[in-house]
Amino acid sequence: MARYIFITGGVVSSLGKGLASAALGALLQARGFTVRLRKLDPYLNVDPGTMSPFEHGEVFVTDDGAETDLDLGHYERFTGVHARQTDSISAGRIYSNVLEKERRGDYLGKTIQVIPHVTNEIKDFLRIGEGETDFMLCEIGGTVGDIEGLPFFEAIRQFIHERPRGQSILMHLTLLPYLRASGELKTKPTQHSVKELQSIGLAPDVLVCRSEHPIPDREREKIALFCNVRKDAVIPAYDLGTIYEAPLAYHRAGLDQAVLDAFGIAPAPRPNLSRWEDVMDRLTNAEGEVRVAVVGKYTRLEDAYKSIAEALTHGGMANRVRVRADWVDSEIFEREDPAAHLDEFHAILVPGGFGERGTEGMINAARFARERKVPYLGICLGMQMAVIEASRNLARISNAGSEEFDHESGGRRFTPVVYHLKEWVQGNHTVARRIDDDKGGTMRLGAYTAVLAEGSLASRVYGGALAIEERHRHRYEVDIRYRQQLEEKGLWFSGMSPDGRLPEIVEVRDHPWFIGVQFHPELKSKPFDPAPLFRDFVRAAKEVERLV
Repeated sequence: MARYIFITGGVVSSLGKGLASAALGALLQARGFTVRLRKLDPYLNVDPGTMSPFEHGEVFVTDDGAETDLDLGHYERFTGVHARQTDSISAGRIYSNVLEKERRGDYLGKTIQVIPHVTNEIKDFLRIGEGETDFMLCEIGGTVGDIEGLPFFEAIRQFIHERPRGQSILMHLTLLPYLRASGELKTKPTQHSVKELQSIGLAPDVLVCRSEHPIPDREREKIALFCNVRKDAVIPAYDLGTIYEAPLAYHRAGLDQAVLDAFGIAPAPRPNLSRWEDVMDRLTNAEGEVRVAVVGKYTRLEDAYKSIAEALTHGGMANRVRVRADWVDSEIFEREDPAAHLDEFHAILVPGGFGERGTEGMINAARFARERKVPYLGICLGMQMAVIEASRNLARISNAGSEEFDHESGGRRFTPVVYHLKEWVQGNHTVARRIDDDKGGTMRLGAYTAVLAEGSLASRVYGGALAIEERHRHRYEVDIRYRQQLEEKGLWFSGMSPDGRLPEIVEVRDHPWFIGVQFHPELKSKPFDPAPLFRDFVRAAKEVERLV
């Protein structure tokens, strides 16, 4: 039976619960334990799939097709454990499940209430797969005291009470603000946060205290006294130069030992931290720098492209270089010559996105990369824009564009070389979609196989493999009707779906490194196992003469 660690936050949001959870998972793995990490979000969206990137950051997609919170990306990057649909739940999904059961008559006419029906649904979710792992780490989104989080906290209280003593603990993250005028760290917000937890029947076993300044022993003793935890379970958490320092920093602070002590696990297995020591060595001992222009739609918020930013870092680590990613709004290139902005970069990456805004700028960036022989990686929409660019400027397909943009405008302005996918094969069945279907959960989601052409750059990048599996999140596809025209002009369809109907990878033959992929390779990249496409993309950038 799994031991459960519930991770909550107090005082303010954005303290780094997801990073702390991921780092703790990595440390428990380093001691030989198996882990699984989960996220419980109190918002009423069924999932983040229809939420704006500016509102919520990127949507992280799992192999089995779940659209989840970006924290699950941290979990995978730090532990290497692939997330599943059963590792993410929202209040919206919980309430939806309860109401569906009520409509079916599953509750036999009973009055449906938060307790017990909603809390039981949450507890049922927590129990999924509990026999498969040593530790189940469950992060609760939001901050203690938020009204929407109360059903989750109550469910956790019941869950801990119903299980054998010593099988569950609570880890609480708080903030110790520093008052510059008086030169003091203030512990009162942490005390109030813990009292808020205690008022709903929960008591933390471990306190992780974020601070920009060193926490003196007397302050740790004060926190321990007033919050009813042991002093060695008050863990300082300071700002770091890189998130990948977190496992080593939390180990030095004693987090993993405090957690094992709370469970009474003694003697604790010694940790093997060589993986994370190697990660930090590669980050801190880089042998040069490459500049990559990320030409996208959501550049005002880096979290919108969180996995891409991390995958570029991983590619740099694999090549012993530091990757400096500059986030460039693609709309600029609809008004100005890309050369004025892109000429000093070693490589160009055009990521995914939805809608027409900024796409002409992406097309111009793809043309610049193709004509100037600059390494180019187009992901999802970035691949589609590269195909449209080649259609217009190489194959001379009149007014080439995407059906997505025609649908938005209500007219037929383009020759659609990119079209709305209405039917595809998933596993052993056919999935059908209409263009006017609900937006949530209706895309091609999750892991699909791509068959690679022998001798292609794509195959070489993947170590000679002729079949790969990568994650998708899109509802528009490149139309193979134009394949012959494009290949005759040098755009090779080097990766296809197993049935040969859906283009997965395109590459420019007469180019040192130009690849577009319909999938999202960044989602499976890890610091100790970089995504092959990002590793080779950075290698190609490193070989550009402008390397500094």
